[in-house]
Amino acid sequence: METKEIIKKVKKIEIKTKHLVEGLMTGAYHSVFKGRGIEFSEVREYVPGDDVRSIDWKVTARMNHPFVKEFIEERDLTMYIIFDVSASGEFGATKSKKEQATELAATLMFSAIQNNDNVGLMLFSDRMERFIPARKGKKHVLKLVRELVTYEPVGKTTDIGVALSYFSKIIKRGSIIFIISDFYSSDFLLPLKMIRQKHDVIAINIHDIRELEIPDVGYIELEDEETGEQILVDTSDALFRKRYEGIMKERELGLTRHMHKLGIDMIALHSDQTYETPLRNFFRTRERRRG
Repeated sequence: METKEIIKKVKKIEIKTKHLVEGLMTGAYHSVFKGRGIEFSEVREYVPGDDVRSIDWKVTARMNHPFVKEFIEERDLTMYIIFDVSASGEFGATKSKKEQATELAATLMFSAIQNNDNVGLMLFSDRMERFIPARKGKKHVLKLVRELVTYEPVGKTTDIGVALSYFSKIIKRGSIIFIISDFYSSDFLLPLKMIRQKHDVIAINIHDIRELEIPDVGYIELEDEETGEQILVDTSDALFRKRYEGIMKERELGLTRHMHKLGIDMIALHSDQTYETPLRNFFRTRERRRG
């Protein structure tokens, strides 16, 4: 895309998400994702008047002199969007999964900067495609949105495990992680379990309604966006449609069960439907849990 077209598209996304951010997301986001209170800063020598409960006994024993731990108040959080840019994101009956996912990601990122949080982005396919460290500010978020709009991935297929393994190696501080994908990936549960131990992970499962059910339109040629494999199927065959829908339903239920077992919240979205209601429900559930 030309520069003017890119700017226009980014601006359109900013305007489209502004109402939701100001009307719903900012207050809900702030209520659910609050600062963690205090975090360790450093160890220093003990001075009279220090709370003896803050003495670091290991350092004291090693130095043969009393030392205390110092803590600072932690207000700012860090949020990362781990975003699937594989070829299957281009699928969509009325609106592609990638378009819907981009608007959703922008909504989350603008909500985070309203809360004065740091925001970062990782793009992945069957490899780690692009990583942008977390920073604050509207200018930075607009850069991230522009990256979502313009980035051309190298890989076509999906490997969530590769992305999560890379992320866990470079980001040590506990963060809020939104994984936005259709989760058409090989086994990724182990790296997901490992990253869940350190970070607050939310999975956003985005799919198109036509991936879950096939209409009766006679013979059609289906093509896998990621592999390019094509197959001719007879959609007028009721048994075929029923078997297909059963397989897809079981896949979605299995994914939900795995996320629940790992203690990960999951938001399910259709690319042709508004994401406002699922997001509102997610934040309401989180608020009740905190209360």
